[in-house]
Parts: sequence; structure tokens; C-alpha cells
Amino acid sequence: MSLFIVNARRQGEFVVKHSRFIAILAPCSDSEELKGFLSELASAHPQAAHIAYAFRFLTPEGLRERAYDAGEPSGTAGRPILQHLQGRQVINACLAVVRYFGGIKLGTGGLARAYGQAARCVLESATLEPYIAYHALEIEIDYSRLPFFNHLANAIGAKVAAVEYGPTVKARVHVPQSQIEAVRQLLRLDAA
Repeated sequence: MSLFIVNARRQGEFVVKHSRFIAILAPCSDSEELKGFLSELASAHPQAAHIAYAFRFLTPEGLRERAYDAGEPSGTAGRPILQHLQGRQVINACLAVVRYFGGIKLGTGGLARAYGQAARCVLESATLEPYIAYHALEIEIDYSRLPFFNHLANAIGAKVAAVEYGPTVKARVHVPQSQIEAVRQLLRLDAA
């Protein structure tokens, strides 16, 4: 099963029976980012009737997901949003739908369709990228091997998190999970 992420916000909007639905998809990987995102939306849309949302985070403990109806009838707002995130296998994201009530009630079926349509539209317009799991490695190398290490890190898409220069070079590197053994082998072979 392939998982996907979004790297940039996307927004879409449409109207159903005079109610305006604004869908906002944002990268979001933990509770703090979620709180900030929702606070920003509440400030930007103080007159909105509802701000329903769903999120999916991949944590060390596993997948965490939740749907929130924001005062709409149970299961009519957050659940349809979450279902679209699940269907597209999107993680580390929050999708919120801001609703400005237009005076005509949509009924539970109409609400679920409208929130689901908002979620689907914004997801279809987003660029989804494959999720790559990284593993942190602590590496200590001689200065003479630094060019080889830099070339290797660049070639496999590793991300150097911290470097400490002393008698040797110590680095904390985030390596794609699929490349860990290859990196360990190459660093050992190069040392020989």
C-alpha cells in the first residue's frame, strides 16, 4: 500500500443551494501543527457557520486519524472528509471545509455529499507525492571520506540533520528506510 503526502496548501470552493463551502488541504504532521492550522482558519473565517475537518498523521505508534463535524449532524461533515483522505491514502495532512450557511437546509444526505464533494475537489487539485519513511543514522567519518559521504547522501535522497566537526566528522542523517543497509555497506566498504 502506497501512502501519499502533500507539500503545499490547496484550496477549492463551491456553492450548493446558497451555502458556500471552502475546502483547504494542508500538510500537517502533529497536534501542534493541527492546532495552528485550525486557529488560523477560525481567525480567517470568523463568520463561518462551521469548520469541519479530518486529519491523518503517521506517528511512531501508528496511524492516527480523526473526523470532526463542527456542530453539523453526526457523520455528515467530518466523516465524508476523512473518507476522501483515506481513499487517496493521504497522510500527514489536515483537510478542513469551511461552510457559510446560505439559508437553505441541505438535509443529512445533502450535507454529506457537499462536504465529500469539497474534499474530493481539493484532493483532485492537489499534487500528491509518495511518502518516504526515513530512519536516523549517526555516522562518524574521517575528513578524507567527506566528499564520498556527501555524494552518497545526495544520490540516495538522504537529509543531513546535523554535522559536528572535530577530530572526525559526526553527522546525524535521515536516510530513506529502503536505503539503510546499502548506506551501511557502502560506508564499510569505502573504509576498507
